[in-house]
Amino acid sequence: MLDYLTSLLGEEYTVVLVIMIASLIGSKIVQMIIVRFLHRLTAKTKTDVDNKIIAAISKPIIITVILIGLQISLNMLTVLSDYQSWVSMGFFIIYTLIGAIVISRIVRIFVSKCLNIKTGATNTPNLLNNVISMLIYLIALFVIMGYFGTDLTGAIAALGIGGIAIGLALQGTLSNFFAGLHIISDRPVVIGDFIELDAETKGFVENIGWRSTRIRTIGNVSIIIPNAKLSESVIINNTLPSKPTSIIVKCGVGYGEDLEKVERVVVDVAKHVQKNVLGAVKDHEPFVRFNNFGDSNIDFSVILRAEEFTSKYFITHEFIKALKKRFDKEKIEISWPMRKIVKGN
Repeated sequence: MLDYLTSLLGEEYTVVLVIMIASLIGSKIVQMIIVRFLHRLTAKTKTDVDNKIIAAISKPIIITVILIGLQISLNMLTVLSDYQSWVSMGFFIIYTLIGAIVISRIVRIFVSKCLNIKTGATNTPNLLNNVISMLIYLIALFVIMGYFGTDLTGAIAALGIGGIAIGLALQGTLSNFFAGLHIISDRPVVIGDFIELDAETKGFVENIGWRSTRIRTIGNVSIIIPNAKLSESVIINNTLPSKPTSIIVKCGVGYGEDLEKVERVVVDVAKHVQKNVLGAVKDHEPFVRFNNFGDSNIDFSVILRAEEFTSKYFITHEFIKALKKRFDKEKIEISWPMRKIVKGN
């Protein structure tokens, strides 16, 4: 077979072809090692960090093996002997970029894990991921420039002057950018939190980007808020300091009712709801507080507890239905508003 190829292509190109085939076979062997050995090994560990790292570096490693074979092949071609320095430069750039991609992915995995441990966030804000990638690619650019013998001092000075010009031209964008960094570092909100800015603007934080933060409402509508505006707003974060939240349901009973009986009935209904309704904190002991002599009722509040903010709507719904049904059964009256009109003589 080799003799046939040598006679057909010549010895030089046959060797090049063999090297390329060997690199492709080598990439397949590396892929099998990663899939069969490393994945099985990492599956036995408790953390998912190693799994994510293997997934992040597997393709770049396979591509690198093929590129090494390609570089060796090109170096053996006499037709390219006068251009070997250019070939080496090109492959250096490619290897540096691949290295930057791998390092960026690994750093982002560790940053995401740290955020998850410290804040419970399951997703890393896109802004933070982009900043990490930008810094690593900038370092890779300096490495490439250093390889080509570029004066880095002059390049950094030029970048500084260019940065000032860009900063003046993009004041609004940079304001939002740094406001986003402030939000990420100060953590008034993190991805997954349910926040309220006003009566119309409330929902789950989905992403913190370069310019804006995306909020998804309960009705599955996206609200895009500039980071600068969000950082200056008064934010009600219903997820802090923890996800479980209290539910206050206001009600009232007629003046003729036995308040001891009312309290007993309400607490009994509330306990049943706490233990049986989805999203309610099962071990919470609900309680009642009478708080006002109203126009037609003695007003009171019932305090229940939900596992997370959005669960309170369904819990309140079920509690009101159950309490009305029980009041009807116990003949407990919720009075209609009434006014006495006294006629003058």
